[in-house]
Amino acid sequence: MKIPRAPHSWSVTPAAAIEIQRKLASSVVRRGRPPKLRLVAGADLAFSPDGAKCIAGVVVWDVQRREVVEQHAARRIVRFPYVPGLLSFRETPALLAALKQLRCEPDVFMFDGQGYAHPRRFGLACHLGLLLDRLTLGCAKTILLGECEPPRRTRGSTSPLLHDGDCI
Repeated sequence: MKIPRAPHSWSVTPAAAIEIQRKLASSVVRRGRPPKLRLVAGADLAFSPDGAKCIAGVVVWDVQRREVVEQHAARRIVRFPYVPGLLSFRETPALLAALKQLRCEPDVFMFDGQGYAHPRRFGLACHLGLLLDRLTLGCAKTILLGECEPPRRTRGSTSPLLHDGDCI
């Protein structure tokens, strides 16, 4: 998969990373429901016990054929500290290394991290969405901000996440 160069360096201070997020957040495009999807990519990372190295993995699933199309991994040295709200600066270099190995072009990407539900409305999924020029979803394990009711325990149930009157 061809991935354009990032419009900034990944080796920045946390203060500079926040400014980059603030500047790029206005470029995020939010739309309603996505078009019919065929190829869905999911990506995540694992870190060494000391946090110095990571491995990023990506799996592409064909929704129609119900099978894995591709899977790749990439190892990297971690160069950015763990700072809540700045996950993309820590994880994106390794994720991009794994994504560059893809031969197919997924319709949507799911990342283990926030997207728009982020203090600056620019979490990891938004950051990667701008870089890839693709539809992305943030599937974080925890809520950074906002409130929601738990969805019902039936397939397809949803519950809006609200923050300052905005559905994020």
